[in-house]
Amino acid sequence: MTGAEQLLEFPPHDHVFLGKDHDRAERRTWAVIVLCTIMMIAEIVGGALFGSLALIADGLHMSTHAGALLLAALAYSYARKYANDSRFSFGTGKFGDLAGYSSAIVLAMIALLIGYEAVQRLLHPVAISFGEAIPIAVLGLLVNVASAWLLSGGHHHGHDHSHGHNHDHDHDHHAHHRDNNMRAAIVHVMADAAVSVLVIVGLVLARAFGWLWMDPLAGFIGALVIANWSVALLRDTGGILLDRTPDPRLAEKVRRLIETEGDRVIDLHLWRLGPGHLGAIVSVATTATREAAHYRQRLAGFADLSHVTVEVQHLAKN
Repeated sequence: MTGAEQLLEFPPHDHVFLGKDHDRAERRTWAVIVLCTIMMIAEIVGGALFGSLALIADGLHMSTHAGALLLAALAYSYARKYANDSRFSFGTGKFGDLAGYSSAIVLAMIALLIGYEAVQRLLHPVAISFGEAIPIAVLGLLVNVASAWLLSGGHHHGHDHSHGHNHDHDHDHHAHHRDNNMRAAIVHVMADAAVSVLVIVGLVLARAFGWLWMDPLAGFIGALVIANWSVALLRDTGGILLDRTPDPRLAEKVRRLIETEGDRVIDLHLWRLGPGHLGAIVSVATTATREAAHYRQRLAGFADLSHVTVEVQHLAKN
């Protein structure tokens, strides 16, 4: 290319921007789906054989749980299958974020339904079969704990809600490495586990002291917890889908690195391509004879920049 504007051309390269644990995460998700499906069938069949409507209801609830996880598993499979499909200009790394966003919407709907049911039961109390309800809630809690453990691969996946200037960069760096598809799956089971704990506490207190209002109150608190997690997941995945700058400090470092030689960054775009992969478009104005290769070499020190496009505009010296 001739003229004031020059683009560096390289041989074609792949656009596979999947997370480093993509395959393992996919296998773990399918394993949890199998676990939930087995429990669902066991509860529905057991409820039908022993005449327990509560058991059948929990089995049907487990089916919605498995359905949400199926969304995550299919996102992993689809992203892997089409990772090299040229129709996806920047790969399929965002499929997990799309699935996470969809899961967050489902979580928000679940929170609204639980909240509505809790208010209804506060206004119109119903009889509770404690002998059935408590063991089922305990069983549900055990299944959710096992599911969370399987999804996390035996490791702890905490929710970092720390704030403050000193934590911003670490949070941004961690955020663009985060697998939001797995995060959404874990949030689903953790939300279910949290509700199970609250329900158990509410049922035990209701049976011990006759406080029937404790059961719907526990459900309402659980709805608030789920809604909070849902909003956080919607905010993070929505920002990625809209190509929000994932790490403002990294963008500033890129700008400073290029401008230390007297050049000027006139346009800079930074966005997430997938877990641990960032894309960058940098437009540089310079009076020197430097070409795009020079700036690409300087930016090679940023390991997270997986796809970099450099545009150079040569200006006349004054």
